[in-house]
Amino acid sequence: MGGGRETNEEITGASPQANVTDQSKRMKIIYIVYLLAALDITWMFIQFSVTPYLAKKLGFDTLWFGYLQTMVGVFQLFGGPMFGRFGDIFGARAALSLACSSTVVFFLLLAIAEHPAMLFIHKLPTVFMHVLPASQMVVTDLSEPEKRADALSKIGLCFGVGMIIGSTLGGHLNTRYGETFTACFGAVGSAFSLLLVLMFIPKNTKIQTPGTNKESENNDKSIFNVREITRLIKFPGVKRTFVVKIVAGLPSGIFQVMFSIIAMDFFKLQPEQNGYLMAYFGIASMVIQGGVIGRLTAKYSENSLLLLSIAVSALVGLAQAYMQNVFQFCLTVIPMIFSLSVFGIITDSVLTKSVPSSDTGTMLGLCASVQSLLRTVGPTIGGFLYVNYGVSSIGLIQFVVNVAVFVYLLQRRPEKTDKQKE
Repeated sequence: MGGGRETNEEITGASPQANVTDQSKRMKIIYIVYLLAALDITWMFIQFSVTPYLAKKLGFDTLWFGYLQTMVGVFQLFGGPMFGRFGDIFGARAALSLACSSTVVFFLLLAIAEHPAMLFIHKLPTVFMHVLPASQMVVTDLSEPEKRADALSKIGLCFGVGMIIGSTLGGHLNTRYGETFTACFGAVGSAFSLLLVLMFIPKNTKIQTPGTNKESENNDKSIFNVREITRLIKFPGVKRTFVVKIVAGLPSGIFQVMFSIIAMDFFKLQPEQNGYLMAYFGIASMVIQGGVIGRLTAKYSENSLLLLSIAVSALVGLAQAYMQNVFQFCLTVIPMIFSLSVFGIITDSVLTKSVPSSDTGTMLGLCASVQSLLRTVGPTIGGFLYVNYGVSSIGLIQFVVNVAVFVYLLQRRPEKTDKQKE
């Protein structure tokens, strides 16, 4: 694939004769991508059942385990945009193959980890472990713009499926066979995902116009070209949407990264009870992202849904500021997942529509980096707030920040509508 030019053979399905512009072929590829997303989340939740226990055996305390998680956030923060650009340049199959191969290496290193240093080393492949962003790239390329939010929401449904299966399976495997076997199981599963990629995912899924091809030819094809990555911020509306994504997403992101501490310390949940709560999260996520968001995007504009998600998030923060027990928290879970899901999907959809089709992978990589940024700074900010001011402080900050963002977007909305009319 050179100079940005693509032949019909590069835009192929499972066979050389199958063109992804054919609707049935496109849907087949999208369904395979949904399966890959569900499998990837399954393997990752299997890993979650291994790493904490192995870290404890190797002498890690809470502080060092926090360093381990922060390292992953930093790696994925910088790796996301580079991975997205890699997908734009080399195509969907190469991007997904790199992500799945990195996951295989990740699990193999985890299986042989017998020293504290090995736990840090086994996190190195996470810089390329971006199966979900790669899946979003393919779905973005193959879905119609007006149906993009609905198509992206189905990946969230896959997340819920993988979360439930992975948590259950990982717990059983680790209890019965130990950490090494469970890690090897994850490696075999990731190798199966890689096989699916090589068999069914086309080399490239982008359907480019002549104008896009010409633009691609003029761009530098270096993966590490920071200028080419950051130039996307200059497209109309992109910077503002990114600021909203970071500012409004930070408080809820802090609560998510602190939830394991809140569950143990504030709610006094046992591991088994926490497992039931995670299953509740997964089921709620499946229902909302699989059955609700698609209907909403078909009836309402993305701007309206973005405002709705921020308003609901503000109310969730207020409720969480005054909750006293796990039952009261469970009442906030459904609106919380609704606001998080709609907010993430709509902002991703808006941002990918704001840039040329040749750059959607890089844009999704930048979106993934926002989540990594929140996971990186979240533990520090959340720990400070929780220790000094309690759980209520996190909820109150979420309420105040989201109300401020809501008012800002409401004031900007008429201006944006006038521009669209022009």
